[in-house]
Formats: sequence, C-alpha cells, structure tokens
Amino acid sequence: MAAKNKDSAQLRLGTSAFTAAGWDGSFYPAGLAAKDYLSFYAQHFDTVEVDSTYYRLPTPRMTRAWYDKTPKGFLFSLKVTQTITHERVLVDADDEMKKFLAGVEPLAEKLGPLLFQFPYFNRKAFPGIEGFLERLRPFLKKLPAGFQFALEVRNKNWLGQQLSDVLRERGVALTLIDHPWMPPPAEWLRRAHPFTAGFTYLRWLGDRKGIEAETTTWDKVIVNRRRELSEWVTLCREFARRRINIFAFANNHYAGHAPATVRLFRELWEKD
Repeated sequence: MAAKNKDSAQLRLGTSAFTAAGWDGSFYPAGLAAKDYLSFYAQHFDTVEVDSTYYRLPTPRMTRAWYDKTPKGFLFSLKVTQTITHERVLVDADDEMKKFLAGVEPLAEKLGPLLFQFPYFNRKAFPGIEGFLERLRPFLKKLPAGFQFALEVRNKNWLGQQLSDVLRERGVALTLIDHPWMPPPAEWLRRAHPFTAGFTYLRWLGDRKGIEAETTTWDKVIVNRRRELSEWVTLCREFARRRINIFAFANNHYAGHAPATVRLFRELWEKD
C-alpha cells in the first residue's frame, strides 16, 4: 500500500524499470524466471516507472499482461514514446499519442502518470523557453481528460513561472529530477514553482556517465546518497503538507542499486 503522512497525501515509491543487470541474486531471488519478475517486484513496491515504452509503443497485449501480474492498488507510470518527445518534439504527434493511449488502456485503474521526458534543448533547437511553450500549450490542450501527465525538462534555465503556469493550466505535474544539470532539492521550490497538479513526480537519475565509469552491473550501492535523499525528504514533506500526492522513482545510475535507494528514502521518510 502507498504510504501516507499525517495530512493523508500518498507517497508511492518505485524504481525506473523492474529489470536490470545485477538484480538477479541481489533483489530478485537467484534463478527466478524473468516472467516472474514483475509479480515479485509488486510484492515490494506499489508502483513502477516503465522505461521500455519510451523506445516503442506499448501494445494492449503487453499492458494486459502487466495488469494480470500485479495486485490491486499497484500503479504503472509509463514514459511516453521518444517519437513524440525527441523526434517530432510534439509536431504532428497527435496520431502517435492516440496509439500510445490505446496501448495503455488495459491498465485501467492501475494506470498512473504518463511522463513526457524531453531532452536538453539548446538554443539551436529553441532560442528560449517561449518557443517551446508555443508548441507545448496547444499540444497539452488536446490531451484527453482522465489521464495524469507529468513533464520533464533538462534545462534549468527553463524552470520558472512561465513553464509552471502552462502546466498548471492543464494540471500537468512538473517533474523534479536529481541530475547533474538540474538544481539541488532545496532550490526547486524557489526556481520552479512546482505546485502545478494534484500530484508531484520525482526522479532520482544521478550522473550516468560518472557511475558507468565505475560499474555497469547494478547489484550494489556505489555512491552514498543519504545527504541528498534527506534533502528530498524535506522537499517532499512540503508537498505532503499541501496534500499533494507523491510519485518517486529511483534509477540505478543514482547510487548503483535502485531498490536500495528506495529503501533508504523510505527509512529517512519514516524517521519522523
């Protein structure tokens, strides 16, 4: 079950994907069949961020199988396909978006937020955020009701009132990420005006290049993130105080072993 704080905001914690090199024997029981991974995962976490849908459109057959392998109350967050966010960058993307939503339909009440993860846009792509917002605003207005959406940008100079106002108009959550290009936790409130929806979306991504110089097998913690996660706890308490639900996902690149990152955050969260 999702954890609740005294103000009844829900906290859901999971990992970015439910498979990784090194998880067999460190998170999953050694020798567990891959077809049983998701069912085992759902015994320990109440949500997962699905990364595979970024690379290819989900199919009803695929998402129906996910639904059948997870218990009541489990939620899937899916990354929207890169065709929409990286290749077309929202231009002529309506049909692709309809196909994406049709593919996730079998998840029904187990469908959580859908994440638009955009790359870092330099000045060649967009001279400033105004050009991106001119493209974003009409796209968001066409999105159907009944879904939760989150949006991630990786240019810290784009954070601010303009972006937040556009997201708030449509009730889209601004995604907060722990990433070398982006502000530390304490600065998100000041820079980003992140209260844009009834939920917030956090991603602990880390320094991919840096950690891959040390390991590419994600079976143990490589980087001590206790200090940073303590700062995220403080920030999350501000969302909880406002009764804004929290989805938070850990990537292996953050500390070396995503399940351990989630366990540490939960430990810090439950201290008070």
